[in-house]
Amino acid sequence: GKGRKDRYTLLSRRLLEELRQYVRIYRPTPWLFPQRRTPAPLDASSALRIYHLAKARAGIRKAGGIHALRHAFATHLVESGTDLATLQTLLGHRCIKTTMRYVHLSRPQATERVSPLDQLPLDGLTSAP
Repeated sequence: GKGRKDRYTLLSRRLLEELRQYVRIYRPTPWLFPQRRTPAPLDASSALRIYHLAKARAGIRKAGGIHALRHAFATHLVESGTDLATLQTLLGHRCIKTTMRYVHLSRPQATERVSPLDQLPLDGLTSAP
């Protein structure tokens, strides 16, 4: 990661099961994702090539490198209601201002909001003459 820091994230149950199946089938050692031809871990250029191939296969034409996955992850967490302190921890940010960028990127869910006027009681209201 940036600043030579490790990054930690959520591991979904679904992905965990996929990884377990991958390990059962391929038995990778000593690295989970080794290079094909040399005894070394998968390098960044290979990961980038795989990312662009998957993006093309999915028909995604929007510009953006592999780092876009990090932004999408954070934006989806914000949109699903994750608080900023939790997001800051997951992204490994020291400064909350860095995390705040993801709040500005998220789309407000305006259609799901309830107006305070809709919460007023109807009794006692009279119609205009």
